[in-house]
Amino acid sequence: MSHEEDVTVSKLVHDARSPLNRISMNAEMIKLVLENDMPKEKGLQALDKIIKACQECSQTLQTISQECGDK
Repeated sequence: MSHEEDVTVSKLVHDARSPLNRISMNAEMIKLVLENDMPKEKGLQALDKIIKACQECSQTLQTISQECGDK
């Protein structure tokens, strides 16, 4: 694999990790909402963010798949 390909793969992996980190953070928020009887709306907002981050991660993984398939 060339240096340019390594850089591209590294960037794509970073792009996939970013939404995974948001998923983890928002799951923790939901846990806090449930454990501390916080407003339901906070939990629903966190769920929306998790769903969006999952979609972003899926899109990034699709891009990785296409990039690796083109080689």
